[in-house]
Amino acid sequence: MQHAVECLCAGLVLACATGAPEARAWGCRGHETVAALAEKHLTAETKQAVLALLTASPIDPQLKRYCGNTGLDPFVDASTWADDERTLEPATAPWHFIDVPLSVGSAAHVKDFCGTEGCVTQAIPEQLAILKDKSAPAAKRAAALRFIIHFVGDLHQPLHATTNSDRGGNCVPVKYFSRNPHERNNSYTPNLHHIWDTEIPERDMQGAGAREFADKLDTEFAASFAGWQQRGMQLETWAWEGHQRAVKTAYGALGKPVAAEPDVPVNSCADDNNIGQRMLSKHFVAGAAYQQRADPVVEERLAQAGVRLAMILNDAAKAGL
Repeated sequence: MQHAVECLCAGLVLACATGAPEARAWGCRGHETVAALAEKHLTAETKQAVLALLTASPIDPQLKRYCGNTGLDPFVDASTWADDERTLEPATAPWHFIDVPLSVGSAAHVKDFCGTEGCVTQAIPEQLAILKDKSAPAAKRAAALRFIIHFVGDLHQPLHATTNSDRGGNCVPVKYFSRNPHERNNSYTPNLHHIWDTEIPERDMQGAGAREFADKLDTEFAASFAGWQQRGMQLETWAWEGHQRAVKTAYGALGKPVAAEPDVPVNSCADDNNIGQRMLSKHFVAGAAYQQRADPVVEERLAQAGVRLAMILNDAAKAGL
């Protein structure tokens, strides 16, 4: 799979220089917002069951948590665990995304891009099956729940359902407001993927915490919730929604055309005829006008992820958790 991983923040340039950096769709605040919104829509029975499961099998206190110990309840805190766990279990890395090429024109083809190592649309039902299996060890079921909370958020980040042989936008350097892109060991900061993960959502949040922002989204999108939950769990459809938003906004709002690249394996931004340098030469700028177009997309996708996550867990709880 081509989708890749970006530097967590400008301050981690050393990590970028010494090895493959990690992708964290939505960043800390975004994932926490998805979980906080979902928690508002859990039935009382579901909430009691999931909190009991998470509390009985807590996160290893020795695990290094990138988002820190924030004092959030176990459900919201669980939303960022899968990224930390990946440092110990690298085989789970492909489960966070599905690389649908930018050029794909039909939702019918989404399923064709789940690689042999797995993808997010495959990982969610697999982990859901573990969660529902009462014969499975409690710790394994708690881990499955944490994966589901995280992966539903990942699925709704447009650049976790899209690539242009550019590692999901990680090889698209952009000037973000006043920050000029810089390169180190064929990695670029800022880049298109990372600003959608972190900078754009957090600028939009204007300092609000996850629960406060979840309350805002809950009010803003209340009229849409029933429609978003219609037909139940439709993972490939949800991925296609994200892909379309990536085409129209993430790439489409850059102000300069982005041609569809050949669908080739890319392990580094030096691959695909040095995709990173070629994109750098386009001098993409994501400033106030770009942020204004991205904000409503980010808010919609976070809200969709939250209410759909609640739906998935409420349905699972009907059979007993």
